[in-house]
Amino acid sequence: MMVVRRALALLRKAVVEVVDLVVAAGAAALMALVRLVPERTAANVAGTVARVVGMRLPVTRRVGLPNLKLAFPEKSEAEHRVILAECWDNLGRIAVEYCQLDRIWDFDPKTMRGDRVTFNETSLAHYVTLRDDGKPAIVIAAHLANWELPMVAAAAHGLDAAALYRAPNNRWIARWVRGQRRVAMGELVTSRAGAVNRLSQILAENRHVGLLADQYFYDGIRAPFFGHDTLSNQMFARLARIHDCPVHAVRVIRLPGDRFELELTGALDLPRDVSGRVDPAGAVVVMNALFERWVREHPGQWLWLHRKWRGDDTVTRKEARRRARGA
Repeated sequence: MMVVRRALALLRKAVVEVVDLVVAAGAAALMALVRLVPERTAANVAGTVARVVGMRLPVTRRVGLPNLKLAFPEKSEAEHRVILAECWDNLGRIAVEYCQLDRIWDFDPKTMRGDRVTFNETSLAHYVTLRDDGKPAIVIAAHLANWELPMVAAAAHGLDAAALYRAPNNRWIARWVRGQRRVAMGELVTSRAGAVNRLSQILAENRHVGLLADQYFYDGIRAPFFGHDTLSNQMFARLARIHDCPVHAVRVIRLPGDRFELELTGALDLPRDVSGRVDPAGAVVVMNALFERWVREHPGQWLWLHRKWRGDDTVTRKEARRRARGA
């Protein structure tokens, strides 16, 4: 019986491997095909298709609309649907832009011009300081517009930075994606056990760390976002507390004509405790307030399809373990 079970397990593993390989080959072929089409034409088509199809998917009804009802109770359902349609359009465009990241960034800091990208003088000054001061720093971002572009900008202009990212479950796609991203985005740290230690090591080397920090975080700190408590990612604050380094924030704004504006803040004024070290709980409140302001300015460019709010009865894994022990 044991031999049969092992044989079946090996067979299932082999089937999964073959399916994953076929899917990965199909994805690679599709991306190669997309690169043959003029990028803006492909983005327009992808945005329209995503808007039409996405608004009919269950996630729109189950996640997107409830999120918008919480965030904007003063708006009608029709207004919520307009925002969600823009969200889907943005996602469709990102899918195409992801295949062409190496072609999008064309900003020239000498002329302060770019056909696809703009970068105001204040943001550029912050960027140059980060690049040249020889000190570590953390840059946080939200899932706004094309959120991949800040790391593209860093790689294009010599900012020594590494970003945390979640690898696809398909190992063939993960390997291919990692190779593609490295070309345009520099070092990537896979989100898994040991990732925080690697990020800490990067900061100890006087380099920079980029973090997308706006999604629900199971082991996070409870803090308000659009007036409703949610578990928020405090990793940036803990790292800043350990290394006593500044935290900046960056956002991307999608402009008409598939152009982009990047805005990089100066060092955020984060609360500190009596010992003078960054207070993670207070830092998360500051981050959420900033991200909320940015989302309110361009609501259709944020990722509303993620379960950001999960109810007041949701507890962190640490809290659950403490309760299980009777602590």
